Amino acid sequence: MGIARSNPVVYELVAQAEPDVNDSHGDIPPSQIPISPSRGTSFKSRRWTTFALAFTLALTLCLALNFLTNNATPFHSNTIHCPSNPNSCPCSPPTTTSSVPQYFQTTPELWAGPTPTGKPAFLAQTRTWKPEASYVPNSPLQTDVPLAGGALPKQGKSIFEMMGYLSPYTPSPGFGVDEFPLPAGAEVVQVQMLSRHGARYPTSGANVGEFAERVREAKGRGGVEFRDGLGFLSGWEYALGGEILVPKGRMELFESGVLHAYMYGALYNPASKIIVRTTTQDRMLKSAENFLAGFFGLEWTRNATVEVVIEERGFNNSLAGDLNCPNARVQKGGTKAAMEWIGRYLGDATERFKGMVEGYEWTVEDTYAAQTMCPYETVAYGYSKFCELFTYGEWKGFEYSVDLWFYGDVSFGSPTGRAVGIGYQQEVIARLENHTLGYSGSNINVTLDNNTVTFPLNQSVYLDFSHDTNIIAILTAFGLTQFSKPLNPTSHPGDHNFTVTNLTPFGARLDIEIIRTPSPLAADRTAYLSGPETRYVHFVLNQRTIPLGWSLPACNASRVDGWCELGAFLEEQEKMPGLARFEHACYGEYPLDAQVEDGAPPP
Repeated sequence: MGIARSNPVVYELVAQAEPDVNDSHGDIPPSQIPISPSRGTSFKSRRWTTFALAFTLALTLCLALNFLTNNATPFHSNTIHCPSNPNSCPCSPPTTTSSVPQYFQTTPELWAGPTPTGKPAFLAQTRTWKPEASYVPNSPLQTDVPLAGGALPKQGKSIFEMMGYLSPYTPSPGFGVDEFPLPAGAEVVQVQMLSRHGARYPTSGANVGEFAERVREAKGRGGVEFRDGLGFLSGWEYALGGEILVPKGRMELFESGVLHAYMYGALYNPASKIIVRTTTQDRMLKSAENFLAGFFGLEWTRNATVEVVIEERGFNNSLAGDLNCPNARVQKGGTKAAMEWIGRYLGDATERFKGMVEGYEWTVEDTYAAQTMCPYETVAYGYSKFCELFTYGEWKGFEYSVDLWFYGDVSFGSPTGRAVGIGYQQEVIARLENHTLGYSGSNINVTLDNNTVTFPLNQSVYLDFSHDTNIIAILTAFGLTQFSKPLNPTSHPGDHNFTVTNLTPFGARLDIEIIRTPSPLAADRTAYLSGPETRYVHFVLNQRTIPLGWSLPACNASRVDGWCELGAFLEEQEKMPGLARFEHACYGEYPLDAQVEDGAPPP
């Protein structure tokens, strides 16, 4: 299944051991090592001597690998790898024993979640463009699709930058402050990255699957006619897989790893092996592995060990914080608000589609599912005919429906918004304060976080992988009230801070930089001020700065760079667990369908 799926240490040992064989005799294989026979030695004797030497070398190599595999590291597999044909090796591997702790085991996968694959892409066969338009090569997706009711406005965003949590990765347009290079004498000394997985197939129970089943049943009964824009549905079949990464998703995470290698590669100590955390969901593990291949190269197992935290209901996991927060899984104030908006912005489209079908009762739910099918099929196949069914204004409406949903269900509009994300907030602060977490009062896995083997404190590069809703909850738990303004489900507000496309598209990444300066840096960045060495916190979400002073009172709101002094940041973060009210938010009794504005339940 490839090097990225295998036990890291086994591959590390093989990679170390194999050069030893070649280094002994240059590039000459053992069976061709020259032997100088004594005068009168027959060809047959020379042949048996050569065979004996080759056998001895093979036996020695197997014994050496056996010793290395069982003694070189505490996190190893007992599998013995022979150099060539196993049948020629005089040693055989144990069949069942393994001393790899469960949280470092990446194969076979445990709790991987649903993993059905889908029909492979065939964009060379299905791509299309208007003959009168200039040809634009796909890279790799085809995003130059015609739109119903007119083309893309000249100054407008692409519709693929308006698909909320289903948007392919693109850098954020910004969060209100300019970007600055580091001033002379300053240096980044640590980065903690939190990444979303890459583009994937739909999750279980997604509306696109339900829509496909309704269309399939209707066509099976007969008497259904689709025409005009919907005519393609007559021969259309749903063939998407479920939950796992699509090729674009693998690409997004690999490219993110390459980007982070350029941004932060010098922070990594090549003499060390870092712990990288993800969850047991298949797309989460594969996202981490693809990122690491981009950051370190295909032999990344020499540089990092992947720690996989169980992602199942009832298990504590800061990277999937809702799984042990029952109220988070039943409160749906955001879903309710989104449905109200969907009925408004898709009214015209629904009537338009009703005129294109007979023998099938088309509903607004069908319209929304058809619109949702566009991003899913695009990342899976490279192109989708569903995209061109909608106007530019209807895509703006789609983006806002996602904002309403996420704001009310997992952010400041949700009574469990802070609680779901507070565990990861505590872990970031623990790393900054250099201590483990033996107790949290939240959803962290204390067994792992109370041990420096599984929760190290000596890394300058921390890499964690999570989900979109969890990252939104984490931003809420950090108290970034810049994103807390309530959203109205009856009208589009225009540009607004809480825009999910800019926060958590596929492959989203939050980089928390710690920056050291020789003395305090002026808020306008014109000069260093007199004083001692100073450290700052810099939040970078999708390659753009989040101004911490806009949300956290102890930080300086006038800073043009959005930084916050580390001491002031830690002072503000001390309050956050209390504001989250984890026990009451997750297990208490209160109205679960009512929206709030502070990400916590009413007193």
